[in-house]
Amino acid sequence: MKTPPLFDTDGKSVMAQISPEQVARYVILSVHDPLGYEKDVAEVIAGYMDKSTLIADTHMFVTYTGSYKGVPITVCSTGSGAPETEIAMVEFLRFSNADTFIRAGTSGTYLEDIDVGDIVIAAGAVRDEATSAAYVVPTYPALASYEVTLAMAEAAEKLGVRYHIGITRSTDSCQAGQGRPVLNYLQEDSKRIPEYWQKVGIKNFERETSFVYVMCSLFNKRGGAVNAVVNSTPKEFLDVGAGSDETFRTVLEGIRILAEWDAIKEKSGKKYLLPSMLKP
Repeated sequence: MKTPPLFDTDGKSVMAQISPEQVARYVILSVHDPLGYEKDVAEVIAGYMDKSTLIADTHMFVTYTGSYKGVPITVCSTGSGAPETEIAMVEFLRFSNADTFIRAGTSGTYLEDIDVGDIVIAAGAVRDEATSAAYVVPTYPALASYEVTLAMAEAAEKLGVRYHIGITRSTDSCQAGQGRPVLNYLQEDSKRIPEYWQKVGIKNFERETSFVYVMCSLFNKRGGAVNAVVNSTPKEFLDVGAGSDETFRTVLEGIRILAEWDAIKEKSGKKYLLPSMLKP
């Protein structure tokens, strides 16, 4: 039996409608998210750049390419969750030469020492979404690029943003799957979700990071994630839009730093960034 057809027409991208000459090396992926932004998030992030151009709006995905402090960057807004992120990432993998993908968005926390408005830089992620399992067994880890993680931390430090580095949990369900009762209903296993993940110290929870990391590892790309904390379980507090400005400034400045490091690495002829390369 033949496989189902891919989402292209005459070799061109259909879902995102992008092409290699339109897409930068560094790509930011973010979600149309009423917890964070009133406008389309790609438009919001593009507004932080020095200049930007809308390259595609398919209603499902909105994509801008621009530059920040001389570094070309593409930003794409998607629907929520790993399944929507899959469609966007596959389009970029097939129809661009991008090699770095950074998830920027919102999240919640179960931890007392993380405040609403803080950002979390994800060094790794728990794969509690099902989409990545369609690509590789669940025991395969979801890990960030150490280069991207370090660049994001350097940016947050430089900007004076309150940040945390650690493990994110990515889920499919943003209601019962994150321990929220629905009409006073919650199955017994789900009632234990907040306490369980609090005990093991995950920094935050959302729905996309683990998939981005798995795909980047499988296809030899670099992945990273910076997520603002907009709600706290222990503090029973939600603040729509909290940390979004800090997230976007951190991601863009982090990409600028990463581009600088990439140039140093390429000049040295090394495959991996080493601390000794950054000495004055």
